Order: sequence, then C-alpha cells, then structure tokens
Amino acid sequence: MAIVVRILTALILTFAFIPNNAHAGSLYVNCPVDCSQSRELYLKSPPLEGEDVRELQEMLYDLGFYNYARNGVFDANTHKAVCLFQKKFGLAVDGRVKEKYWDILAKAVEKPVKSNVKPPPRGEKVIMIDTDRRVLTLFNDGEPYHQFPVGLGKPETPTPIGNWKITRKAANWGTGFGTRWMGLNVYWGIYGIHGTNKPYSIGGYHSHGCIRMLNQHVEQLYSWVPVGTPVIIVGNPFLYMDPPYKMMRRGDVGSAVMEVQSALKRLGYDIKVDGIWGSEMEKTIIRYRKDIGLPYDNAVDRAVYTSLGFKGLSAAGAGKGTAD
Repeated sequence: MAIVVRILTALILTFAFIPNNAHAGSLYVNCPVDCSQSRELYLKSPPLEGEDVRELQEMLYDLGFYNYARNGVFDANTHKAVCLFQKKFGLAVDGRVKEKYWDILAKAVEKPVKSNVKPPPRGEKVIMIDTDRRVLTLFNDGEPYHQFPVGLGKPETPTPIGNWKITRKAANWGTGFGTRWMGLNVYWGIYGIHGTNKPYSIGGYHSHGCIRMLNQHVEQLYSWVPVGTPVIIVGNPFLYMDPPYKMMRRGDVGSAVMEVQSALKRLGYDIKVDGIWGSEMEKTIIRYRKDIGLPYDNAVDRAVYTSLGFKGLSAAGAGKGTAD
C-alpha cells in the first residue's frame, strides 16, 4: 500500500476515488459492453463506411494488398484487396470480411516482439493508465518499469477513471478480446485490459470502455501481473465524456457519477460512492439542490457542477447536451 500511496502522491492524482467494495456484488451489472462485435464488411450499394472499414484498409495496406486512400469506404478496390488477402491465406474468396478474419489480419500485421524482452519485475506492481496520453505504465516498487500504448473507450463509452484492481485473468477469453483478458472490479459494467484484433485502434479512442493492447503486449503484461494488482486510471471524467460536463440524471453510470457522489459524501451526505445513479442518489441530488437553493429537479447540471467546485466548465463550453 505504501508504494501505491507514493505513486498517487507523485502524480497528483485528482480524480481517482477508491470506492467501497461492500455493496459491489449486489449492484454489479452486465452492461452491454461487447468489444467482440464486428459487423460483416462487403461490397454493396451504397457502400459501407466507417472506422472499421478504415482499419481494414490500413491492415490490407500494411500487408501489401491495398494501395489506395484509406478513406473508410468499402469500395471496389477494397473488395479486390480483401479477395487477394483471402486467396493468400487460403480462405474462401468471396470478398466478405467475417468476424474470424480480423484475428488472422491482426496476427499478420503485428510486428514480432524484439528478442531483448525485459525479465519479469520482482517487486510490488501497480498499473497506471493515462487516458489523455493513451499510455499504460507498469510500476515496480514505485518506479516506472515499462510502458505500452493502449486504445481506450470512445467519449460516449469512456474508459472508467478511478482506482481498481485486476480480479480475474483468462487466456483467449472470447472473440475480439485478443489472446489475453484481465478483468477489473468496476461496479457498473464489465471492463478489462485485453488484446485486440483491431491493432490500428491502439493509440485512439475506439472501444466500448475497455483498455485495448496489442496481443504481444498484453501477453507480456499478463505474465508479469497477478490477480489483485492495483490499476489506477487517471484523467478528468467530466471532460472525457460526450459532451463534456453533460447534464446527468437517474440511469447514468460511470466515473463522473462517482466523482459527484464523492463530492456529496465529503459535504456530509450519506451516499454510496459506486458510480451508479440509483434511488439513493436520486433522493440525495434532489435534497442537495434544495439545500443550496436551486430549483427543484433531479439533474446534475451546470449549477450543481459549479457549486461542487468542479473545474473545467468554461473549457468544456456549452455545446449540445452540455449541462447549462
């Protein structure tokens, strides 16, 4: 624990709050987070478009099957490249990209690990994930030991900021999760650190909230850290949401909800800090608004954010859906 405290102090961790585990079992929900779902891509009119098509084009380009603009449009050139890939790898040549093909593409694209791989760290291990830089750092006895690039959740499905720990590990956990899975004890859904069959998503914000790594990287990290390893995910949950500082009401879950609960608890309100907006938080928000003289409502809006002392509202602006 002393090592964790040193890391927290050194990095001036502002937004990570360590919640109480006592009630986690009853409120843990299987939210619709499924990194494994990929639509089938094929040539049609009008053509399919999207980030998944662009990622496909990037991989086909890297493998030498595609030499055109990676524009995210599944056109005739993309179809031709897919057929060349299928023929090369002994697959049915139909120009359709099915779920199983992503793993084949990812394995072909990933560069092999250099031979001078570091030995396993022997000290107390802590994982730190920076949601701004998209970097995972493994600390060993309080000192940075190794860093990996990661892919994180989209703003509408953000990676959970806070202090967690690895609660389970599995190899080949499921399609789309790469070769290794390390689950976290997040209360409002199933989140983990895992591999990916979308290597071009590393370094960006494309997942449903999980932390993606290249398979060779997650295999290395998996061998280094045991169940129980602390995972500290840092960032500003109010700016890492869509839109920033959005108005929140009952039914919302996540790190931003947890931070509001934490602020209310520090003010003396009897509320669980679990990131889940249930009936207890509903009553507390209504009471808090009344206590500070705001109009009756069940919303965390700009006035509530301001009264609780959260910073960055001016930088967030007042776009559509922002708490005004």
